[in-house]
Amino acid sequence: MKVLMLNGSPKAQGNTNRALTEIGEQLKKEGIDYEIFQIGAQPIRDCIGCGQCTEAGCVFTDDVVNAFVQKAREADGFIFGTPVYYAHPSGRIQSLLDRAFYASGAAFAFKPAAAVAVARRAGTTASVDVLQKYFGINNMPTVPSTYWNVAHGRVPGEAEQDLEGMQTMRNLARNMAWMLKCIEAGRKAGIEHPDVEKGTRTNFIR
Repeated sequence: MKVLMLNGSPKAQGNTNRALTEIGEQLKKEGIDYEIFQIGAQPIRDCIGCGQCTEAGCVFTDDVVNAFVQKAREADGFIFGTPVYYAHPSGRIQSLLDRAFYASGAAFAFKPAAAVAVARRAGTTASVDVLQKYFGINNMPTVPSTYWNVAHGRVPGEAEQDLEGMQTMRNLARNMAWMLKCIEAGRKAGIEHPDVEKGTRTNFIR
């Protein structure tokens, strides 16, 4: 089993990466593989609702969105990590996830996920809330921890000094491993994910 983690910071070795690495190290102790997908610093298009999605993902191929989707298809669980900009997730992670979920929601459905936010001071819980909304509309179980999934730090590496934050990351990893193993055990026992009704979309504007 493998967890795909998205680092929504343009800084590959910043505090968001440090929080994700803490999760990854604990996942390995639990027998779960992981990969951190670095979003990078290059521009990422917004979703424009063009409806031209393809089997490969988004019709636009000039950024990392479809590369992430391809890895998502093979993953068993997800951690989406973001730095906090003005009490909100980074714009690039939202643009990536908007397009990935719009074009390829099936790659994520019924797979457990969690959101992690890292800030100098404030805006972390609001950022986690934004990212968790992707899970709620796509049949994804949300993985809990023992506190909000946040860590604090300003300069790279400083988040490591947030002992409670690092503890929260490790407990999040333990819960992710437990949930993945429960899902796998259920699958071996013949329990598959539920069928869901699709097709009804109510428009209240007449």
